[in-house]
Amino acid sequence: MRLINAVRELDDGLVTIAFHTRAERRAMFVREADEAVCLEDLGIDAAGTPYLDLDVLQAALRASRAEAAWVGWGFVAERPGFVELCDRLGVVFIGPSAAVMQRLGDKIEAKRLADSAGVPMAPWSGGPVDTPEEAAAAAERIGYPLMVKAAAGGGGRGIRRVDGPAQLAAAVESARSEGAKSFGDPTVFLERVVTAARHVEVQVIADSHGTVWAPGVRDCSVQRRNQKVIEESASTALSPDHDARLREAAIRLTRSVGYVGAATVEFLYQPEEDLLAFLEVNTRLQVEHPITEMTAGIDLVKLQLSVARGDRLEGEPPSSRGHAIEARLNAEDPQRGFAPAPGRIDTLALPHGPGVRVDTGVAAGDRIAPEYDSMIAKVIAWGPDRDQARLRLRRALQQTVVLVDGGTTNKSFLLDLLDRPEVVQGTADTGWLDRLTAEGGHQTDRLAEVALMAAAIDVHESEGAVDRARFLSTAARGRPETDGDVGHTVELRAGQHDYRLHVATGDLEGWYRITLDDRVVDVVLDRQDRSRGRLRIGDRTHRVVTQASATDHLVEVDGVTHRLSRDDGGLVRAPAVALVVAVEVAPGDTVTAGQRIAVVEAMKMETVLAAPTDGVVEAVHVSPNTQVDAGGPIMTIRKVQQDSPTSRTSPRLQISDTPTVPDDAVAQRMDLMRSMLLGFDVITEGGLDDAGSAGQQATVHRELQLLRTFADLCALTRDRRTGDQGHEGRSPRGQFNAYLRTLDADHEGLPGWFRDRLHDALAHYGIHDLDRTPLLEAAVHRIHLAAQRREEQ
Repeated sequence: MRLINAVRELDDGLVTIAFHTRAERRAMFVREADEAVCLEDLGIDAAGTPYLDLDVLQAALRASRAEAAWVGWGFVAERPGFVELCDRLGVVFIGPSAAVMQRLGDKIEAKRLADSAGVPMAPWSGGPVDTPEEAAAAAERIGYPLMVKAAAGGGGRGIRRVDGPAQLAAAVESARSEGAKSFGDPTVFLERVVTAARHVEVQVIADSHGTVWAPGVRDCSVQRRNQKVIEESASTALSPDHDARLREAAIRLTRSVGYVGAATVEFLYQPEEDLLAFLEVNTRLQVEHPITEMTAGIDLVKLQLSVARGDRLEGEPPSSRGHAIEARLNAEDPQRGFAPAPGRIDTLALPHGPGVRVDTGVAAGDRIAPEYDSMIAKVIAWGPDRDQARLRLRRALQQTVVLVDGGTTNKSFLLDLLDRPEVVQGTADTGWLDRLTAEGGHQTDRLAEVALMAAAIDVHESEGAVDRARFLSTAARGRPETDGDVGHTVELRAGQHDYRLHVATGDLEGWYRITLDDRVVDVVLDRQDRSRGRLRIGDRTHRVVTQASATDHLVEVDGVTHRLSRDDGGLVRAPAVALVVAVEVAPGDTVTAGQRIAVVEAMKMETVLAAPTDGVVEAVHVSPNTQVDAGGPIMTIRKVQQDSPTSRTSPRLQISDTPTVPDDAVAQRMDLMRSMLLGFDVITEGGLDDAGSAGQQATVHRELQLLRTFADLCALTRDRRTGDQGHEGRSPRGQFNAYLRTLDADHEGLPGWFRDRLHDALAHYGIHDLDRTPLLEAAVHRIHLAAQRREEQ
């Protein structure tokens, strides 16, 4: 989509051709491209993903008659073999030559080049390590802690931290395996960890005439497991002198190899020691390039196309203006160890307003596939200064609504990060976020009680819809039946605790009465659509977004996401479509909350599943190397009641009684009585004889309204005929039951006197015509319930 947008703005006759798989036939980039070629329709069996198979790509390039290839920042973007393929076919590769890519894309060769160019380096192995013995010898020279890194690829994959000799062999093997699976190359090397460091990088664009620009320096220190989360331009850690030195070093290195195209030169900076250390060169455009575009006022994709055509970079390099920050909105679940959480996008509302940009490749209805990257969108904000940019980004994320059927996003996590002191002050180093998440510091129970009530309302409404459907079904057969129960009891689990709430409906306008542990709270839910609304509790109003799956409820309250689950009998489920890598417990084992019990792999990432509670493993439903669907059963754990450390740090939620203003006590009692008269679930004890305000004009008026409500509903549903019905054979209740068969007064031939009474009764529910709507269906259901409670009324 990034390329398609740039080409359309050029308006010079270029035609875009999208290569895609069958599963992506309706994806946004395929819909928006001028032409499309399905890689799986070319008659060649791909070895793995067709996006990495050079035989498939060769056939696609020929079939499409392509003149140039733009590969973005994934798959073959840093694969010299693909560049060589383009050269053989006479296709212009929009990027560096194969030879230059080979030298710089190989992190080992790039380090040797940087060393020869005088770029500062951290201690490293000096080359690849192929055996455990070579790794141990190199580690001894370098010292611990150190990093094991794949020589190919990027995106944080193939990287492992090692804090001591005992971890080295396993880390090397794991990095080699991931490098081979992700990039087709198992080569790894070792490098000393620069502790408390900042990750800074220089954006470079170079033409074929020897001109190299370095239009921006970015700070990407807020990263988790070597995957960038929040990026900004420029870095708060660098002085103007450091900024200039980095740009000069990046220009010197790329010019020395005759680079053409866009690249990123990455460094670590240790502020306390004033130490700069070269990391690597990414021979492609990077995900975070928009923040450089916004501060430098350029379009890097258009510049890529320009220099690939042989054009010169004219004039002086652009200077930076203001500050930009980007957040990566991903389909992952921070509450479940950042497990990938793909699925179909049910709702997508993107932000707008001054200084905000969103780059995305999906729309509502699209599917986030588990086979590929989990990114949904990049949300970028620019401001004249850093604080304004941060606040704009926070506002933009608050406006963003993404509901993934069967999945979720990290939006709440990003909002929390933007308000953390380390991000506000710009002091986070590359290890900060890993330290925070390892301690569970990113988890919060703020506003959890509101989420609990919102989820309970959703369950109550869902069960109420079933009750209503059953009522209408029996009414259509001439014998309307309703359940006499008042409201619903809802059982939910949040964290380590189980909750049993009673939810009662007070009217058709969103009033609910919720009871938990003998505490009662009245709330009003103003629904804006099926998922979004405002929940008012007393004098507080919260924006809520709710999403229910078969077993879980995701509730976002003022930007804070909480996961609640229905009572699932101790069943642990897969967070996404995944491959079971390992099962680490067996039936009969005792486990504690948070203990590692299994490992699954989804979206090329391994995810550890933890025990949700203290208990005993009753059954294991999967075995290693088997596929499991999203929500599929992994194992069953029988809960045991004990005071575990986890439960001590997770206090039980409580709700506060709704504050009542003394002057409103009579009005509140009347509201309760009116709700009861209309057949709703809120029940009041006693009448008004103890209200203590008889004779006040307003009170008398409301008493008369209550009597009118009672009279109108009685007149509609009484069993005996009266004089105004003439010789009509059916009582009002008989006429009402006839009407309930179809909810069509004309079809049932109902007399005028009954229609008048029906209109009078429905007016008390805010309904003034007889068109069949969900609101009308709800009202007649309540009228029938009211008739059943006549003695009590």
